[in-house]
Amino acid sequence: MAEATAAALETTPIREAHRFDVKRLEAYCRDAVEGFRGDLEVRQFEGGQSNPTFLLTTTGAGGNKRYVMRKKPPGQLLASAHQVDREYRVMKALAETDVPVPHMYALCEDESVIGTSFYVMDYLEGRVFRESVMPDSCEEERRAVYANLAANLAKLHKVDYEKVGLGDFGKPGNYFERQIARWIKQYRGAQTTDVPAMEELIKYLPEHIPDEPSVTIAHGDYRLGNTMFHPTEPRMIAVLDWELCTIGHPLADVAYCCMYDLLGVAGGATAIDRTKTPGVPTEQEFVAEYCRHAGRDGIPHWNFYLAFSMFRLASISQGVYKRGLDGNASSERAMTLGDACRNLADHAWQIAQRPD
Repeated sequence: MAEATAAALETTPIREAHRFDVKRLEAYCRDAVEGFRGDLEVRQFEGGQSNPTFLLTTTGAGGNKRYVMRKKPPGQLLASAHQVDREYRVMKALAETDVPVPHMYALCEDESVIGTSFYVMDYLEGRVFRESVMPDSCEEERRAVYANLAANLAKLHKVDYEKVGLGDFGKPGNYFERQIARWIKQYRGAQTTDVPAMEELIKYLPEHIPDEPSVTIAHGDYRLGNTMFHPTEPRMIAVLDWELCTIGHPLADVAYCCMYDLLGVAGGATAIDRTKTPGVPTEQEFVAEYCRHAGRDGIPHWNFYLAFSMFRLASISQGVYKRGLDGNASSERAMTLGDACRNLADHAWQIAQRPD
């Protein structure tokens, strides 16, 4: 299915590597989650390559309500990864803005409860478009959904992060210098083989950072599949998966979204045939729509932002693959990412070398 309601997304029994004491979680929720009643049943979502995600359902007397829980994965983790506390904090901070986010109930950093930190948030009924071409949609809906995707990204970048209490959420300025260094380190920590294009990018990117000083909240993984839309309307009701969010640079988000959804390169996907999926915008059309809402005239040095986004996703993919090899990935799909790092790096290096 190209899209699914949240209830219909693939869930499984809790996988062996992620098992925890459900009764201890139930006892915690009774104390910490407002309105929590009934007996707790837990299933694991198949998605969520990084932080395991679970559907919590209350049954019995006073029950019949659903929640979502995200937790750190088990095992040895890379430094600065899987920070569920940051996800919780940013969505909590955005609750009073016009950026759509779920209601946050509780953050638990006491690892004695289920073995890792976790948070509980509201369960929303809506649609998640799992394929960027939206094969089950008509041209009008595709066009409206992508326009909404661009508009909400601009809304996020207009939020005054200090006013909503995120002044200490990241270091303002020098975003690309810090990110490039971070993802080089993460890649080295998860590296399993030599990838020549990654070595070229590691040399190239630090030397070609544009002089563009914008500072905003940066989602870090903003794409169609990390959002939820109204059950029947082309209207976004939630931006999800904030693990990589920081105070950063808005154009990193724009490039990442274009790279992932519109260029057909993420995970080795083939290029989009827009004659078969009318309404899916081109890269240029999406950028223009974003700029219209963000008040920008355009985006110079676009190739750098795209190459950086692909390098970053290559590093992330390598980390997920390495966790799969180590047996503590959040999804069995992790083992399919063996070639993703190389494919993304090759494409990024080609883009880095093309003329602006």
